[in-house]
Amino acid sequence: MRILRRVLALLLLIAVFGVALVLYFIANPNLPTFTPAKQLHYLEQWSPEARQRYYYTPQGTQIKGLQYDWFKALELPFSTDKFAQPEYLARFGFLTDPQQQASAGNPGNLPVGFTRHSDGEPAVHYLDISCAACHTGELRYQGQAVRIDGGAALHSLASTVPTLRGGSFGQALGMSMAFTYYNPVKFKRFAKQVLGAQYPQGRSELRDAFKVVLDRMLGQAWNDTHRGLYPTQEGFGRTDAFGRIANSVFGDVLDASNYHVANAPVSYPHLWDIWKFDWVQWNASAMQPMARNIGEALGVGAPVQLLGKDGQALSESERYASGVRLRDLDVLESTLRQLQPPRWPQQVLGKIDLPLASQGRALFSENCAYCHAANVTPAADRLAPGRDPEWHLKVIPTREIGTDSTAADNIADHRFDLRKLNWSKTELGRLNVKLIGNSLDDVDFASISSAKGLAYITAYVEQRAYKDAGIGAAEQARMNGYGLAIGVQEKRGYKARPLQGIWATPPFLHNGSVPNLFQLLSPVAERSSTFWVGNFEYDPKHAGFVSTSFAGGFLLDTKITGNSNRGHEFREGCRQNGVIGRALQPDERLALIEYLKVMGDSKLEQQLSNVQAKIWNPGPNCPR
Repeated sequence: MRILRRVLALLLLIAVFGVALVLYFIANPNLPTFTPAKQLHYLEQWSPEARQRYYYTPQGTQIKGLQYDWFKALELPFSTDKFAQPEYLARFGFLTDPQQQASAGNPGNLPVGFTRHSDGEPAVHYLDISCAACHTGELRYQGQAVRIDGGAALHSLASTVPTLRGGSFGQALGMSMAFTYYNPVKFKRFAKQVLGAQYPQGRSELRDAFKVVLDRMLGQAWNDTHRGLYPTQEGFGRTDAFGRIANSVFGDVLDASNYHVANAPVSYPHLWDIWKFDWVQWNASAMQPMARNIGEALGVGAPVQLLGKDGQALSESERYASGVRLRDLDVLESTLRQLQPPRWPQQVLGKIDLPLASQGRALFSENCAYCHAANVTPAADRLAPGRDPEWHLKVIPTREIGTDSTAADNIADHRFDLRKLNWSKTELGRLNVKLIGNSLDDVDFASISSAKGLAYITAYVEQRAYKDAGIGAAEQARMNGYGLAIGVQEKRGYKARPLQGIWATPPFLHNGSVPNLFQLLSPVAERSSTFWVGNFEYDPKHAGFVSTSFAGGFLLDTKITGNSNRGHEFREGCRQNGVIGRALQPDERLALIEYLKVMGDSKLEQQLSNVQAKIWNPGPNCPR
């Protein structure tokens, strides 16, 4: 009997030690070190006022109801250092300025895109993650930093699935909250800072409210983990945006049967010139700017009322109320129209080789312009008559471009049961939604695609928000963007956008599976099958981030579902199975890159010499 008790005690000790070890590693994320840049260079993409407005205008998003002051007061699990200190958040890839100070727009002195909004009476300030957090980039070179406004973020934000030594912001935030709640010493310090003169009277109420948010975060982590919803790790600079939005809106809110595996992470697209695009999203599935922005806000956590607490339909007066801030979204969209593509900073990244760039311009005309040139739509053919210019972007089918099709296939194939919303087709027909290539008559509420389902939900949310804000029809048309309807189309392909400023947006392809432009212009056999992500250090020659191993990095494996680096390939042979052009010699690839550094910079383009370009051709007509 004594031996049995000892064995049981030993097993219990091992179990406790194992749990403690797991918690220790989860609470100590494996992150890169952070060294502030010697100098941060802002490019002349817009005014300083526009930049700050973009950085800190809220959208109405929430992190499960986390309050702004709570976030500022949180400590790291194993120290009294603040979780929200800029130096720590920078280790996740969030962007700071060594010279930044607290301001009216950024009272907590937080990184780009961390802002706040207030709701309710009395007003409660919530932490609000804005679009700038995901659509602002930075490059480092020899101790200097170059800010790329509207560029692709390189942070580790999205993951809700905890991993040992993972580098996810959400995982680390949840653990800091858990350690704060369950450690009475930490919670006392936290409560004193949050409550101020109201301590200790408000301590119990604060603890209860804090636990509600913590439970939501832990519940999300458990749900996403045990259902295996996100098997392809996103790492730095990627998220499965469509998959996460669909699971959040259709699965979390409506019915667990609507959950789908989301295994197609994509990079954050850059934002300059998008106001000119006829269709946006990687797969060109959305048309109206306001609807796109509402969908993004919902995906990042803006609350919305779809069903009552009992899971039943809400009354019309309650349906589709949301936290979306239409006027702020309009401010952000209007501000982004001022954003110019970044111009190559020769004083930081090195001078342009003008003869080489001249050769590259000819190569671009021969090999790239067919898909990537800005195709200006004639005034009579524009989707939005008031938009000038309007660019028509080619959507290349996945069977032709050959790049990883998982994202496009998931959007086309996943179906959701929305019958709990009690929609009628007569009601939907009155919404400002335009289906391209489909008819409302063919929509099945028991099996609707994510693009259509989100379009109709967005339309209801938009309609309700305009009504609540007292915004009339004429102003609605302007705020929506050129009077456009909420257009939706579903294509198994990806759009080919113009390439001004493309040098500033590594890694490449929609899923970030190619580390630099040189490899993107190379045969697949010459591309890295694995490489490290999360290092901001830039390689000016090959136009990409340095991708060798480093402490705290994320290893991207292109053999994993959703991560394929195939397609968009230049090599000898037939133009099929993702081969889109002839083989380019290494010196030709470098020439093309040199031109892409210049593209869109009129002063530098005027200095290029004329090199005769060959006529583009589709390649040999090989039998299939």
